[in-house]
This record gives sequence, C-alpha cells and structure tokens, in this order.
Amino acid sequence: MAQVELNAPAPDFTLTDYQGNDVTLSQFSGMQRVLLVFNRGFF
Repeated sequence: MAQVELNAPAPDFTLTDYQGNDVTLSQFSGMQRVLLVFNRGFF
C-alpha cells in the first residue's frame, strides 16, 4: 500500500460519491479540503 508523507500534497485521485458520480480531488483546487476516512471495521 502506498503511503503519503506528512505535509506532502495528496496525489490526485477519483472516487465515486453516494450518487454514483465520479469526484476527483483536483476538482477542488484552490479550496480548503478535509479528507475523511471511514474504517469499515476489522475482521
């Protein structure tokens, strides 16, 4: 798994939102961003 270093810019990535639309990090260029990560639990 790739790791992001502390204070390094996040790599551009695309995810699907809850409505099925593709959302890319670069769409938010110039805005303040918060990245939330939800752990689905441990097995």
